[in-house]
Amino acid sequence: MPKFNETTLWNCEDYAVAHVEVPLWIDQNIRVQDIAAIQQGGCASGAYMPACYYSQANDTMHTYGDDVLEYIDDIFGSVPAPAEDKSWREQASFYLSLAVETWALGAYSELVED
Repeated sequence: MPKFNETTLWNCEDYAVAHVEVPLWIDQNIRVQDIAAIQQGGCASGAYMPACYYSQANDTMHTYGDDVLEYIDDIFGSVPAPAEDKSWREQASFYLSLAVETWALGAYSELVED
């Protein structure tokens, strides 16, 4: 697998699936440079909007919610309790963003040279 430095990672328009495993709950057309952007600013920075738009996050969680929550549980040892003052759509965005950002951090470390 080719390794990138921080500059080449930001400039790489390759689809990430060519370099790292991309879970089905992440857009399969995500690019390598998007991983760098998510790692730097998180989903809410605009780096990965499908986790921020409530309707898209809701649809993704409807289809892959068990997988997303299992991923979070595997990484953190538990799933954060839902906030009582948030709607399901806000919860869906929270959980999906947490999973995507965590995945991007791992993918980034796989892609960048030590």
